[in-house]
Amino acid sequence: MPIETSSIDMLYRDHHGWLQGWLRKRLGDHERGADVAQDTFLRLLITRRLPAIDEGRTYLAQIARNLVIDQWRRQRIERAYLDSLAHLPEPQTPSLETRAMVIETLLQIDSMLDAMPARVREAFLLSRFEGLDYAQIAERLQVSVSSVQKYMLRAISACYQVLYAE
Repeated sequence: MPIETSSIDMLYRDHHGWLQGWLRKRLGDHERGADVAQDTFLRLLITRRLPAIDEGRTYLAQIARNLVIDQWRRQRIERAYLDSLAHLPEPQTPSLETRAMVIETLLQIDSMLDAMPARVREAFLLSRFEGLDYAQIAERLQVSVSSVQKYMLRAISACYQVLYAE
């Protein structure tokens, strides 16, 4: 449903306090709960979609859950990257700007891989990270080589979208 200012105002008045409390219980942190609640309503404004009248809380809770999952994913990726940097000698440690750019790129890659169907993602990873050729991938996945070609086309198309469509 298209967004109207009065509708978002009413949704905010009716559910913001509840959402903040719900998030505070689940996250165990008042400030973080308040931040995610605000981000939830910001997401509503950005997407310009409102729930049906009787689905407000369910809709808001789903948006908030997704935002929390995104935050956890980001933290996991950042932690893994920073852990890998800790093993580098001091002169090879990248600048803060480079670190931020790498983390943003890793998040894009993670999102792209997560959006791929399982077989497409698996074929792509076997090709790019294990260096298998299409016949070896077909054997490993127990599919035909033409299926692997289709999987790779979809995967490469997804990569192209991330690199050039944004």
